Amino acid sequence: MAVEDELLDQAISIYLTGLKGLDTFISEPASEYELSFEQFLILRTITKQPKIKLMDIAEQRQVTRSAVSRQLKVLLQHDYVNQEADPADRRRMFLVPTDTGKQVEAKIWQKINHRFSRWVKIYGEDRGREFLNLFEDFNKQIIQGTAKSKEK
Repeated sequence: MAVEDELLDQAISIYLTGLKGLDTFISEPASEYELSFEQFLILRTITKQPKIKLMDIAEQRQVTRSAVSRQLKVLLQHDYVNQEADPADRRRMFLVPTDTGKQVEAKIWQKINHRFSRWVKIYGEDRGREFLNLFEDFNKQIIQGTAKSKEK
């Protein structure tokens, strides 16, 4: 049991310093535009898939429509996104980026990309790929696997 306690302490330490720090590292460029990282990702989706519907974003992200709607509200308030009625069914709304939204998305993406590029230069491409593959495997087997086992 001592080994498991030691591993748990190390995991908690990594969570408190590394993973929370990674969140800040990634999300900081979006905060300059009064967006959370989640809101930026939705803006990026809308920019890359103009005329997407809210329900499509919810399905892609595997969250509820209300969760997307809350995030979308901020994008609409900042005039980064507009809604357009579907000509075939005026009750359905398409989401389209505004010119400002496109510019903000591009600027945030550029800053995130620059930060990530520096990380790869410091850590190395091979080690970076190894780390990401290991973390992806951990996510699938442990994080997502735990969520799936709770559903059963």
